Amino acid sequence: MLLVAAAAGLVGVGVAIALAAGGKPSGSARRSSLADRREAISAPPSAVVTIEPGVEGTRIAPGFLGLSIEYWALEAYAGRHPAAINPELSRLIRDLVPAQTAVLRIGGVSTDQTWWPLPGVKRPPGVLYRLGARRLMVMRKLAEEADARLILGISFEADSRMLAGAEARAMVTVIGRSRIDAFELGNEPELYGNPSFPWYMRDGHNVMGRPAGYGPTRFMSDFATIAAGLPRLPLAGPASGAAGWLGYLGPFIAANPRLGMVTVHRYPFEACAVQPPSPSYPTIARLLSPLGTTDQTAGLLPYVATAHAHGLPLRIGEMNALGCGNPPEVSNSFALALWAIDALFAYAQVGVDGVNVHTWPSAPYQLFTFQRTRTGWQAFVEPEYYGLLMFTQAAPAGSRLVSAASSDPAVRTWATRAADGTIRITLINDDPATAQRVTVKVNGAPSPASLERLLAPSATARDGVTLAGQTFDETRNGELAGPVVQSTVYSGSRGYPVSLPPASAALLTLR
Repeated sequence: MLLVAAAAGLVGVGVAIALAAGGKPSGSARRSSLADRREAISAPPSAVVTIEPGVEGTRIAPGFLGLSIEYWALEAYAGRHPAAINPELSRLIRDLVPAQTAVLRIGGVSTDQTWWPLPGVKRPPGVLYRLGARRLMVMRKLAEEADARLILGISFEADSRMLAGAEARAMVTVIGRSRIDAFELGNEPELYGNPSFPWYMRDGHNVMGRPAGYGPTRFMSDFATIAAGLPRLPLAGPASGAAGWLGYLGPFIAANPRLGMVTVHRYPFEACAVQPPSPSYPTIARLLSPLGTTDQTAGLLPYVATAHAHGLPLRIGEMNALGCGNPPEVSNSFALALWAIDALFAYAQVGVDGVNVHTWPSAPYQLFTFQRTRTGWQAFVEPEYYGLLMFTQAAPAGSRLVSAASSDPAVRTWATRAADGTIRITLINDDPATAQRVTVKVNGAPSPASLERLLAPSATARDGVTLAGQTFDETRNGELAGPVVQSTVYSGSRGYPVSLPPASAALLTLR
């Protein structure tokens, strides 16, 4: 959908410009019809957005946006052969962090199900995935080709300093110190003593990784014991998402001087232990509301403050929209793209230093899938990835959040100002059924602006997604295809007029 606006400089003229991939004119430029212009002149705005570029907030750090991948999923994404790493995966990672070093976390549930075999040592019963030199070489080559640094999960639930040390030393030997940001010991230790989350089963009975009642104090002691057997590289932790555990963050940091970053987990919704009436159950309406973004991220403020007071960054080492379950309406829907943009900005607003978006094949929030054929790799990109890509464009490294407010809660708005003065304004229409007519007031910015859109047929759509007119649907090489579609918008007496279709987003850029 192309922006429409008024003429004669009174409210603004919207000229839709179709650009070929690479940003060059394609010759297919189109102009708004006279009827469209009259409509824009007469229709009052449904929301007023006010931007104050001089009121700055947090800075978007390089490598802010990263990915998190399970150990077992790495070969499904990258391939089994170090000499033939999936180039489409590398491209999709690099495109999320242009001119930056990516941060890739390998771990998750599989952290405590993985080991490096030792001669004469029996495989722990909860371990399902065997590391070897070839698999570590795949990690190394992916890190090199994607220009990424790694946060590597280290087995903790086995409660063995010997096994954890052997695993970490093998990683240093094969991958190299220069590509390892930190070792993350264990994964969600709050579940180790929870009978609903056994480490494995024996004779039909659940076997826990730790005794019932296992808590933060015991974890801190275990962490220090196992950490003592690891190579001298920074550590990451506690890799927890439980408020009760994160309340011990200060003592945890003090007890572990080798800690290089604080990692926490965030999943605002889950679909296995609750029923649809619960506010914790994911629906389209809840995804497109503050429940899963600003309301949820506000709870991180004390943990961010604690980490920063100790001179440490706080990173969301693993996050996505739902922790478990597969609700059909939500899974891999376009609503996840809109949620992701809002959530990433919300994390940045509260001072989070980085975010790793979790993905694995067949996840209800997977970012992409791949298929290897005789002619090479094919990539299939899911809607949520489009949201990550739009965030990357809207919040480049080094830019700062600036004050942005909307008169209508259905229109979510964020804004950044880059070092060169460029202002980027993100508008999200959270209403899946109603279009919005927005007026954007930018203090001290009368210049023309360019506008691009993130669109899909509906909030529940799984294909037909476009970003600035381009799509991955027509390619299988991890690259957007089709002409770039942008609009030029002029500020009139009331501001910049922007129309937002239902369940869509737009990026307004002022240079």
